[in-house]
Amino acid sequence: MSLEDRPDPDELLQVVGEDPHQPRRGQLKIFFGACAGVGKTYAMLKEAHQRQSEGVSVAIGIVETHGRQETQTLLQGLPVLARKEYQRQGRVVTEFDLDAALVSGYQLLLVDELAHSNLEGSRHAKRWQDVEELLDAGIDVYTALNVQHLDSLNEVVGGIVGVRVRETVPDRIFDRAADVLLVDLPPDDLLARLNAGKVYLADSVAQARQHFFRRGNLIALRELALRRVADRVNADVHVYRISHAIRTVWPTRELLMVCVSADSAQEALIREGARLAQQWQTPWIVLHVDTPSESGQIKAQEALVRLAASAQHAGAEFANIAGQDVAHTALAYARQRNATKLILGNSSARSRWPWRPALSERLARSNPEIGLLLVRVDTVQRPIRPLELLETPMAQGKALSIASIICVVTTLLAEQLLPFFELSNVIMLFLITVVFTALRLGRLAGVWASLLSVAFFDFFFVEPRYSFSVTDTQYVFTFGVMLVVALIIGQLAARLQAEARAARDGERRAAALTRVSRDLAGALALEQVLAVCRDTLEPLFEMPMVLVVPDQHNQLVATRHTSFVELSVAQWVFDHMEAAGKGTETLNGASALYLPLKGPMAPRGVLVVQSGAAASLRTPDGRRLLDACCFILAQALERIHYVAIAQDTVLRMEGEKMRNTLLSAVSHDLRTPLTVIRGLAETLEQPKGLGETEQRDIARAIRVESDELRRQVSNLLDLARMQNEGVKLHKEWHALGDIVGIALARCAAALQPRQVVTEFAADLPLVEVDGVMLERVVTNLLDNAAKYTPDTSTIWLRGVWAGQSMYLLISDDGPGLPPGDPERLFDTFTRGQKESSVAGVGLGLGLCRTIIAAHGGTISARPRLPQGVVFEIRLPWKAAPRMESDELPT
Repeated sequence: MSLEDRPDPDELLQVVGEDPHQPRRGQLKIFFGACAGVGKTYAMLKEAHQRQSEGVSVAIGIVETHGRQETQTLLQGLPVLARKEYQRQGRVVTEFDLDAALVSGYQLLLVDELAHSNLEGSRHAKRWQDVEELLDAGIDVYTALNVQHLDSLNEVVGGIVGVRVRETVPDRIFDRAADVLLVDLPPDDLLARLNAGKVYLADSVAQARQHFFRRGNLIALRELALRRVADRVNADVHVYRISHAIRTVWPTRELLMVCVSADSAQEALIREGARLAQQWQTPWIVLHVDTPSESGQIKAQEALVRLAASAQHAGAEFANIAGQDVAHTALAYARQRNATKLILGNSSARSRWPWRPALSERLARSNPEIGLLLVRVDTVQRPIRPLELLETPMAQGKALSIASIICVVTTLLAEQLLPFFELSNVIMLFLITVVFTALRLGRLAGVWASLLSVAFFDFFFVEPRYSFSVTDTQYVFTFGVMLVVALIIGQLAARLQAEARAARDGERRAAALTRVSRDLAGALALEQVLAVCRDTLEPLFEMPMVLVVPDQHNQLVATRHTSFVELSVAQWVFDHMEAAGKGTETLNGASALYLPLKGPMAPRGVLVVQSGAAASLRTPDGRRLLDACCFILAQALERIHYVAIAQDTVLRMEGEKMRNTLLSAVSHDLRTPLTVIRGLAETLEQPKGLGETEQRDIARAIRVESDELRRQVSNLLDLARMQNEGVKLHKEWHALGDIVGIALARCAAALQPRQVVTEFAADLPLVEVDGVMLERVVTNLLDNAAKYTPDTSTIWLRGVWAGQSMYLLISDDGPGLPPGDPERLFDTFTRGQKESSVAGVGLGLGLCRTIIAAHGGTISARPRLPQGVVFEIRLPWKAAPRMESDELPT
């Protein structure tokens, strides 16, 4: 394989799909159709049977037959995974069971209706997210999809049929699928199937024909489906051509390429290209080849910026490609993009140089497979002015002056070397001077150095010296060869410098985009985006920038107060999503440039740039770099927007979960003691047959249930008060044993007949706490022990003083802690046993932690060996102040 036939490494990197070091990812095949009823599910089941006969383990994850007998018949012979059941409004509904599918062990799963929205409570909101997880697990998936469910075509289809579906699939899922099979059916055949009851049930046919299933709608949907599949196939052709280094054009699809030069008059050619592209209904590209002769001209670069804006406004892609030869570069790019027609202005049919063929003639000779269109455009042919190689006279004069000085220095040096070297060797010194001058000062200075070198060599070194006359005619040939060699070397050196400059500019743009993308990738707040604008974008473009974003009321506000921001202009740009302000054709009286930040889903703001005389916006590459940064900014702002929505959704879900838990507790755990109290009270209303002992037991039971009810209500009210107002402590010096004794007295009835052991040393120092609050903590822990330990259990309470801490240990020999992290027990509305018959809301331990934390202490739980649990309360301790005597001195 020759070098020209090898694939381009950069292009190959763009089409590499999988990392060979990563685990195999499943393959997705989409059965795609224009609408329901064309036979997508039927075709999917037929192919599943075919794969099964080939030895592939196939199963049905979920398939909707919609009552179609032919589809129902094809289910036979294929294993079907059980669906997951959910309770919704008193009835059982089923959904695709993703967890069962992941562990099923099948190689291929059928998951119908890719755009389906899952039931609330499922792991993913959309079925296509379930499919993504299956693919990541290495499972192949067959699925079905209608054209109206694609994100990019959702609004288009809604405008055609008058109905916009809410269930959509991102286009990236469609584009990344390993295979897409178009299942097509002519509109008349589809309507015949509809009338025969093979699409919907009989009672829905009439309504479907009046709305969605009208013949015109079906024709339009069919065309959209065909075009979308054709776009995907065209992308596959592009990948194949790159990977196999195919340089010839395959005219599988029309693509126009308009070739323009750096001249504002070329806008007429762009308008003509837009007209042809609209007439042929095909995409198109505007191409400019940036040659070294134009890359340094300010006027040419400004014209290119206007041409790029005109092309983008007309709906074209603008490409500015660096190259030495316009014909060769344009043809290579056209073959790379698989363009079928090149559009040139009539000026390309003429050449400025008589000995060189015109551009159109060179393109026609080099490319037999691409069509050429010469379009008449009224342009003004400028005369050739070589001095325009450098645009500014000051820079031009400075370069020529430096080149002259270098030639003089070279001549003086050659004069010193002439006694030691032959004259032919001295010529090499002048050639080196020409190369150095062309590399450092440009093409024009290199030409000037070539002429001066020949003149100085003739005048100072060729006999007769100090004269331009030549005695030996052989020197005439030497002068000619020397001049030609010097010019060629100078031109090559200047070309190398131009290519190096283009490479540096490309690397700078790529590095800038990488840096901006990296800085914005982790931005989760608006302040981080503003910091990137201030610290990265402003130094990059050397221009002040201000971000204007909508507030909570969708009113635009500037994130920084500056004099050049006009909110009225920003509002127009935000509403129309078009650039405006200085340097544009809209509101160009403004003092700044206003660029829209259009996110993938919605507008996200406006970037205001005080461009002034910034050189970075005078080139199309600089403007494209700024546009790319705007797109990255919009993506970051959209991500922040959805992060805020996600956080708000999580808060609402947590609030809803807490509300449901509270309602469940109120409806069950609080109602249970009320029911018991009511039943006992009704028993007391009929005292006949009740002895004094029975009445006393009933009264005691009523008191116990009332205390339980009071404790739960108090916990609810106290926790709500503490969360709103904080914990207000009234600290005093207390003996820890006294607080525990009060709590034991309150819980004495609930703790019976359990054995309670207390261990508090007589010399245990006092501790500064809120006695009422700490007693509430101990009461809740004792009540918790009474609920979850059997009657034969023993409960230990022990006080320990160690250093700057006072410890209270409450332990028992009951069943111990539930599985999981013990710290979760202290969360609000969390209970150790979710299905426990023990009454409770799950607030006791959470309230304990809140009170202990207010004291500056900690509370934790750990297993007790051999069985049971230990709750450890640590309180900060300091020495109590010394008591003063109350006796008067004698």
